[in-house]
Amino acid sequence: MTYDLVLRNGLVVDGSGLGSFRADVGIVGDRIATIGRIRARGREEIDADGLAVTPGFIDGHTHLDAQVFWDPIGANSCWHGVTSVVMGNCGFTLAPSAEENAALVVRNLERAEDISGKAMAQGIQWSWTTFAEYLDTLDRLPKGLNYAAQIGHSALRTYVMGERAFEESASEDDLRAMSDELRAALTAGAIGFSTSRTHQHRTSDDRPVASRIASWEEVDRLVHVMGEQGAYIFQFVEDPPDADRAEARWNELIALSASAAVPFAIPALAFADRILPVLDRCAERGGRMFGLAHCRGIGTMSSFRTQLPFDRLPVWRELRALPLDEQRRRLENDPELVRRLVTSAHESQYGEAVGGEARPPEFDRMRVLDTPVPPNPSVADAARARGLDPVELMIRASLEADFDRFFAQTLTPYDQDDILRILRHPHTVMAFSDSGAHVSQMCDASIQTHLLAHWCRDLGAFSFEEAIRMLTLAPARAWGFHDRGLVREGLVADLNVIDPATVAPAMPKVVHDLPAGEKRIEQRSTGIKATIVGGQVLVRDGQHTGALPGRLLRRRIARD
Repeated sequence: MTYDLVLRNGLVVDGSGLGSFRADVGIVGDRIATIGRIRARGREEIDADGLAVTPGFIDGHTHLDAQVFWDPIGANSCWHGVTSVVMGNCGFTLAPSAEENAALVVRNLERAEDISGKAMAQGIQWSWTTFAEYLDTLDRLPKGLNYAAQIGHSALRTYVMGERAFEESASEDDLRAMSDELRAALTAGAIGFSTSRTHQHRTSDDRPVASRIASWEEVDRLVHVMGEQGAYIFQFVEDPPDADRAEARWNELIALSASAAVPFAIPALAFADRILPVLDRCAERGGRMFGLAHCRGIGTMSSFRTQLPFDRLPVWRELRALPLDEQRRRLENDPELVRRLVTSAHESQYGEAVGGEARPPEFDRMRVLDTPVPPNPSVADAARARGLDPVELMIRASLEADFDRFFAQTLTPYDQDDILRILRHPHTVMAFSDSGAHVSQMCDASIQTHLLAHWCRDLGAFSFEEAIRMLTLAPARAWGFHDRGLVREGLVADLNVIDPATVAPAMPKVVHDLPAGEKRIEQRSTGIKATIVGGQVLVRDGQHTGALPGRLLRRRIARD
């Protein structure tokens, strides 16, 4: 046999969670052909001696819907071993929508997901109206990763209702039209349907996103349409119900999952005692509901180069409107200004922050990012160590790092034991990176390497085999990717070659490489020798090879 690529002498960690073994892996075309001793030479070879050969990582919660049009390699996900992603989460998609109505879907993405309207205007060439036409456009795009797409409720609603989608309940005619387009999208290969009902999601003109206006009866009807078409994924986010309503609300969701025979994907980010019993009850009652977990606590990242919690406060607002060089000059030479900034930070009223916008600072919880993985000191502890006020500490630490210093604060208090319980639960999947969204506010595309570095290597909470299964087979099963997620002969050759001793996120930095020169946070990784997509090396030693082997993953049942 002639092999296109041979990974030689590696330790195969096959994604099953079972023990690893030493073997060569031979690839022909886009498939794994042989696992074992390979004597023939490959057209290309990678020496994996001392390294682990794993399946490619699968990220089930991204917002790469816009970025895929201007970024063929899929940064930052591509730097962290991710080979397949699911986009179209939380009801936010670019289709269905005609070009003349693009503002209706763009405004849903601008604030709720921090995707620059300028970047979208310059970086996207509209060539679709229906979701099926959008999938055909995605199919033609050059891409390094594999993409699966859900149809978003907000886009579906505005496609049918126009501006009324932000103000009115749907009529019977509206519901029929939405149902028809949803069926067509699923038939064309959409992997699921998503919606949002959380107050955290607002438009760029400060209104609730369109899906929040929908009645629950509308959602119920659309989910049953999915059930009629086959078992697709229904992904949704909503605010936690009030205590007196919680039991009834969870029972309502469980009943819908069971009656429609549709798997639900819901957030499972904290508060294990509340969410894990719900997942268990759903399974007991014949439904299927899995929680989307996160391994470090979702939070915002602050820096002088991006956003600070103080940006809209008096005194700060004037300073932050200046170029960075002028901000630096004033901070270094005007101690009275610094005093006024500190006073303003402590005494002013902070406005409401939504999505990934910086929250009012809680200095005991906000961390100084000295290293890409814990431990990192809190701002309060770092300030005490230097005898400074916490706000002055942030200013000085930023100046000392030429404004490259980041500060991270989780949206809710981070309980490591609580997170560990969620990560270990059989009905959760570690997949909530939001990659492609909040690009100047956070950078959670690195959660895969964070899991391997912090939870696996540093804390020993998971074996390497267990952690790899969480990133590969578990999400492959959840989203129905039956031909990937394992190192098995005959499966798609989406693979990683990793050094378990050094794999980790790198330090984040700010770059201005979006269309229209807009900024984003870039975070690469260490310890990944190669990432292979469809049998071709996409990234080698942290550099893109030039290959673009990714494809659109249409739901297979849709093509039967």
